[in-house]
Amino acid sequence: MKHKQRLSDLKVMSKDQLEQEFLNLKKEQFNLRFQRATGQLENTARVRVVRRDIARIKSLAAEKRREGATSDANKV
Repeated sequence: MKHKQRLSDLKVMSKDQLEQEFLNLKKEQFNLRFQRATGQLENTARVRVVRRDIARIKSLAAEKRREGATSDANKV
């Protein structure tokens, strides 16, 4: 994904979709680090955007896990 993730876009994703997006961003982050190390990175700001997108996805996934645990506890 070549643009900043919007929180509203991420909130409608399922857990599987979030996991897939997370893996895609981790791969992109690795490639950006490799490009930076070899001096081929042109868009240095992209590193920051990808890092923040990863954090955004991890935060949302943790929130969804907490909601799931809360709803399970309420059923018992």
